Amino acid sequence: MKIADRWFERKSFGDGVTLLYEPHVHPFIRCNIWHVAGRDRDLLVDTGTGVASLRTEVAQLTAKPVMAVATHIHYDHVGSFHEFDCRLMHECEAPLMRDYREFAALDMARFPADIRESLAGYGLSQGSGALVDALPHEGYDIAAYKVRSVEATGTVGEGDLIDLGDRHFSVFHLPGHSPGSIGLYEAATNTLFSGDAIYDGPLLDELPGSDIAAYRRTIKRLRDMEVRTVHGGHDPSFGRERMIEICDAWLALRG
Repeated sequence: MKIADRWFERKSFGDGVTLLYEPHVHPFIRCNIWHVAGRDRDLLVDTGTGVASLRTEVAQLTAKPVMAVATHIHYDHVGSFHEFDCRLMHECEAPLMRDYREFAALDMARFPADIRESLAGYGLSQGSGALVDALPHEGYDIAAYKVRSVEATGTVGEGDLIDLGDRHFSVFHLPGHSPGSIGLYEAATNTLFSGDAIYDGPLLDELPGSDIAAYRRTIKRLRDMEVRTVHGGHDPSFGRERMIEICDAWLALRG
């Protein structure tokens, strides 16, 4: 397998928002990593797979303190969580991060049967193969991949505020995809960082820990939100009209 020249790519959205992503990671686990510049400190929404150092990449964007917030505990979102001094996640999933035993793999052959079953219909439940098409450096062992256990330095829940000095994000508890899924909403710009609660792709609601009844409440709540821009955990960003379409399609499927 080839060695990547660069592991991360970036895309600026203006207004201090930059998307970081891992182009050599399969789209299924290619998490959107959002960097938001603030006056006093910066915000990092999710931390990717951890295959290569995210902290080193972020250091090229800012010298300010960084608050790393995990929208949920799945491995494609917390791989580099341990690299940051300030680590926040929902109170019900933080204990699981302390001793990380969630499923994590970079090869489909290592996916357990229950997760393969939950992915039926998404084209990922059969066969095997690496979920990366390059290595970050010579000698990297895909089979040895794991997420490092780490203590969250703080927990957040519904109604809490993430304060960057000049920008403020309200925490929304959005369970369903996972018990501790959260979104961060900036009222001043009507912007939602939604994690995997909603994105412009097939919403996974049958993973271990998923709860369709809770997800139904979350989707109905999202549908009623006054949102101008949604920056999801995967796939391209979108606006309110598209958000309503995604919500309605899921509700039509799940009732």
